[in-house]
Amino acid sequence: MKISSAISSAFSATRRVGNLRIARSSLIKSAHLLERIGLASVGASGGLYVGATLLRQKAGLFESGWIVLITILYGALGYYMGIDLSGNAPAQRSTSSISEEWNGSEPIEIMSAAGTFGAAIAATLSVSILVLDQNLPNGLIGFVAGCWVIGSSLQVAAGTMARSYEAPISEQ
Repeated sequence: MKISSAISSAFSATRRVGNLRIARSSLIKSAHLLERIGLASVGASGGLYVGATLLRQKAGLFESGWIVLITILYGALGYYMGIDLSGNAPAQRSTSSISEEWNGSEPIEIMSAAGTFGAAIAATLSVSILVLDQNLPNGLIGFVAGCWVIGSSLQVAAGTMARSYEAPISEQ
């Protein structure tokens, strides 16, 4: 069997599968859900590293294993809610890409970006602390925890605001 005939038979099989008429919107929604689950997994893994770093300090609030579970869940929620607001962000639906008009969505996008940055910095510092087996002062560990809490909180807030924001209907 020639390669060209194998390729054409594969395309014809695709056409037959295409006749199932899967609604494009449901396919896009499924892909978006998979993307959100993947982002939540990234947030959870970052939370695992931050939680492990905090647990390793054995100081005060961080002595319990619950801190790891809390950071994992909060990281998953933050990344699920706050990253990739393009489907919901009104700025992406504007008619002109060059417009300098303030439409009110910029703070949401800035909050999401700042939250992602803060959470990513906390996760990166946590991984490096764990990998290099460093014993750091409580101030730096507090900084990591603060970056994680503030970053994840900004992500959750931005995601909530973007999903509840209703863009004004412009008359044409």
